[in-house]
Amino acid sequence: MNSSTRSHSSARALVAAVLFAAFSWTLLVSVSPQLHARIHPDASGADHTCAVTLLLSGSYDHAKAPPLVDAPRLQIGFGQTPAPSSTWVQLLTLRAHIFAHAPPALD
Repeated sequence: MNSSTRSHSSARALVAAVLFAAFSWTLLVSVSPQLHARIHPDASGADHTCAVTLLLSGSYDHAKAPPLVDAPRLQIGFGQTPAPSSTWVQLLTLRAHIFAHAPPALD
């Protein structure tokens, strides 16, 4: 193993150890309300939110997503409807009249 691979693996191990320690600390504080009250003076408040209270509740509240489509708006009154315009398209069969004749007959 070269030194760059060792440094990457040791950095990953350090990050994993820190995350494990943080989660373990959160679990420890969640089972001890007295310890939670020592860390947060307002831990008994109804609007107190931290990692411990989120872990105890089992979930967290999502903010309501904005609607993707607005509600239809009522439009009162009638507007001018433009007259439909026509476009002349020449039929392909009119251009294919040269193929209407049979080949010459052999006598």
